[in-house]
Amino acid sequence: MKYEIREAPFSVLECTLSAGESMKCQKGAMAWMTRGIKMQTQSGGIGKLFKKAIANESAFWNNYLAETDGQIAFASSFPGKIVPVDVGTMPIVAQKSAFLASEAGVDMDIFLQEKISAGFFGGEGFIMERFSGNGHVFLEIDGGFIERQLNAGEELVVDSGYLAAMDMTCSMRIERIKGIGNVVLGGEGLFNTIITGPGRVWLQTMPISAFVDSIIPHMPFKRE
Repeated sequence: MKYEIREAPFSVLECTLSAGESMKCQKGAMAWMTRGIKMQTQSGGIGKLFKKAIANESAFWNNYLAETDGQIAFASSFPGKIVPVDVGTMPIVAQKSAFLASEAGVDMDIFLQEKISAGFFGGEGFIMERFSGNGHVFLEIDGGFIERQLNAGEELVVDSGYLAAMDMTCSMRIERIKGIGNVVLGGEGLFNTIITGPGRVWLQTMPISAFVDSIIPHMPFKRE
């Protein structure tokens, strides 16, 4: 499989498949494809159906098999970047909305935070997604993205929603913002997310939640 990420003006992932190669994606991610590529909807078994139900996600994904050489494209659902990550060297954990598509050898599973508080207050939800196996997973990042490499024990303080993904070697916990004045007047909420290395961290610059919060004050009231 060969791929190219085009960013004019919004990101789209174009993959060139040889006969016999396949890609999988969440429903609705495929934008266009050439003839000779066959779609098959799959569930991954009862266990994955149960986990996806807990995560409030679609129980199925689409598998695209190239019966002849061809091309297929996947488009992002929100203005941002598409980031390729090879999980063959290191599994990663990502927010649920980050998955766009992957090669067939990539395994996607539900990842539960060890500390429930990190999930409820950390901005990424108690349930995230774990990607492992062989090949590339393509992440959909809201806005722009920054990749940080943390050393062992090094910490990074992240506001809620700005963490897109991290290596499995990293850990995550929440930390309460101190000072009632900071909480009430600072506009940053009650908690920050603390990421501890070693490993890579992918940060997004415009989470959908922050975007929605910024436009709500400018929306007209609905009239009956």
